Amino acid sequence: MSSPPHPVIHWFRRDLRISDNPALLAAARATPCVVPVYIPSTWNHSHAWTGPNRQSFLCQSLGSLSRNLETRGGRLIFRSGKAVEILMALAQEVGAQAIYYNQDPDPFGKSVEIELEKACIQHGIECHGFHEVTLHGPSEVLTQAGDPYRVFTPYSKNWLSLEKPLPEGLPASLDTPQHLRSESAPQLKHWSLQAAASGVLEGGERAAHDRLKTALAERLSLYQGQRDTPSVAGTSRLSQDLRFGLISIRKVYAEAAKALSRARSKTSTGSIETFIKELAWREFYMAILHHFPHVLEEEFNPDWRGLPWDEPGEKFEAWKAGRTGFPIVDAGMRELRETGFMHNRLRMITAMFLTKDLHHDWRWGESYFMQLLTDGEIASNNGGWQWSAGTGADAAPYFRIQNPWSQSARHDPRGEYIRRWIPELKEVPTARLHEPPSDGRPLAADYPLPCVEHSKERDRTLAIFKKHKESRR
Repeated sequence: MSSPPHPVIHWFRRDLRISDNPALLAAARATPCVVPVYIPSTWNHSHAWTGPNRQSFLCQSLGSLSRNLETRGGRLIFRSGKAVEILMALAQEVGAQAIYYNQDPDPFGKSVEIELEKACIQHGIECHGFHEVTLHGPSEVLTQAGDPYRVFTPYSKNWLSLEKPLPEGLPASLDTPQHLRSESAPQLKHWSLQAAASGVLEGGERAAHDRLKTALAERLSLYQGQRDTPSVAGTSRLSQDLRFGLISIRKVYAEAAKALSRARSKTSTGSIETFIKELAWREFYMAILHHFPHVLEEEFNPDWRGLPWDEPGEKFEAWKAGRTGFPIVDAGMRELRETGFMHNRLRMITAMFLTKDLHHDWRWGESYFMQLLTDGEIASNNGGWQWSAGTGADAAPYFRIQNPWSQSARHDPRGEYIRRWIPELKEVPTARLHEPPSDGRPLAADYPLPCVEHSKERDRTLAIFKKHKESRR
């Protein structure tokens, strides 16, 4: 009589799905006796990089993952504590011969992987990490000299030229030991968090695939013309699904490529190509973070390190609350607070307003966004903030300062987005929403006057950057 196979562990992290999951598939091919485990983070009450919206979405997604694993004969085990200690203890408990996981693109996750590899060597356990969060790893897309790219356009040309990996299917079956102890699935109280925003999207693998279907059927063919109009549903809304791995980047790219091959108009072709380039932007920022991890602490461009910033005070609080007196800025900030999401065009407008009109350090805004965004991706968020501040990789030049009034008129010409999120402006004529009050009176009785004058703050920003640049010569 043959002895039962040794179990292996699959450590779920930001790959909360059973379809096209490289590490899970490899584990299931090694043996059907797979122990899937999720280890909730140990921080409590507050965190500079996350908050209730993202954790609520995570909890929903873990519930979906648990049910999906059961359809294949598996069972999701929850254990709390330090990841490496928990994994080593679980491996000893079940007699696991190997641990499988998908690699994390963020510095903290990478440091845990290094610690895990050392522990596995010490305990004689195989350790298998898989790259899966991007189509191409950071070291796959390099210059001819073998250096990382610092500018997006040449990076994207190289990225687009590379053959893309295809998505795979589901594990045939899993056989998780039924006797294993599992804690309850985490809820917001695990982190001592209050309720999330009411507008947070549904989590889970099925919901993610439904959003992909909607994007393919209704949005991608018009993406180029609608993606900058926040009043319409013109973006894919897949960012949180990619962040938590509810759907694989290979699946998204493959379906977009199929749609591109079927496109029959210049509009559709150009739109889908633009969407695919946005996937390249995501990978560009992840490559920047991989090669230059210091961007989380300081400016990517050394010329702008040490810039003087104003200390956050009343204006920063007004910005967070959506009470700056600039309707387009306030609409974006209120959408973020009420839904855990902000349209990408508004992310640029609000970020440039904070850094160029209010002269606040981009790191304050970067952290605040991460605390509220359901799709908060460290690399993309950092890249976007440093782009707006003029300090990052391939960033907007410091002298390119968006005028929030003209941005409002251009991207929300009928004021639909503004009125959706600022009901006190519902009766204000559209033209008045796109220019500072000429009579010195608020646009509405319960709406504030603009907290700054854009033209004056623009001049101040130019002077600050110019002076700093000259001081470093």
